[in-house]
Amino acid sequence: MRGRGDADGDRQHGADRAVAGLPAKSINTFVSLISIWNYAGRVTAGFVSEIFLARYKFPRPLMLTLVLLLACVGHLLIAFGVPQSLYAASVVIGFCFGAQWPLLFAIISEVFGLKYYSTLYNFGSVASPIGSYILNVRVAGHLYDIEAAKQSEGGGGGGGDTTCIGVQCFKASFLIITATTVLGAVVSLVLVWRTRKFYRGDIYARFKDVGFTSAAAAAAAAEAEVPIESGGKQGRAEEEVVVNGKSSEEEVVNGSKG
Repeated sequence: MRGRGDADGDRQHGADRAVAGLPAKSINTFVSLISIWNYAGRVTAGFVSEIFLARYKFPRPLMLTLVLLLACVGHLLIAFGVPQSLYAASVVIGFCFGAQWPLLFAIISEVFGLKYYSTLYNFGSVASPIGSYILNVRVAGHLYDIEAAKQSEGGGGGGGDTTCIGVQCFKASFLIITATTVLGAVVSLVLVWRTRKFYRGDIYARFKDVGFTSAAAAAAAAEAEVPIESGGKQGRAEEEVVVNGKSSEEEVVNGSKG
């Protein structure tokens, strides 16, 4: 007869097998969830942060901090293999990954202005490929290979099998990713502190002043041109009158002489 320990072992093995060897349909679902919520995060973060900033003076760097902390929840769900959490983790991670980009680029434009925005935009974008290479290839890939080698040696496979099964395959990797995300949230909090006075005021005042100054200058120039043009027309009319007057006088003189 099979004991309770055997049943627990079977359930644990089934859970590990479900994490490592998911059906293709489930994998496609997770990828779709991440992509859809990535788009939703990009769209939502822009106008929601704008509403909070305009109505409540809620700084955009603080919203970026909250997004990063929310992403940590998704990473930890995967790291500890919480049952039935992959769907929720996919939604959270996809949404947060999409939401951070419009927030980041909006912060760059507001804090540094638009003069060098194209250069700063590319500096912000380069974080994605660098982070992906370091965390995906150098960290996650390396730790996965180490865990796969341990399982292969323990199972008597001679270390040739590079397949890893179980939550532990990516546990350390996601913990490192979580720590990196927390570090980013701390840096974002530092930015919140340093820009607190800036976001309490009207951050669009300089754009409004420039627009008002340009409009006022254009109006002043238009007003300055009108009298000159009118004066010119009046002067030309007076010249015509004088000329015509002289012509009339000359005609009168000529007539008298005649």
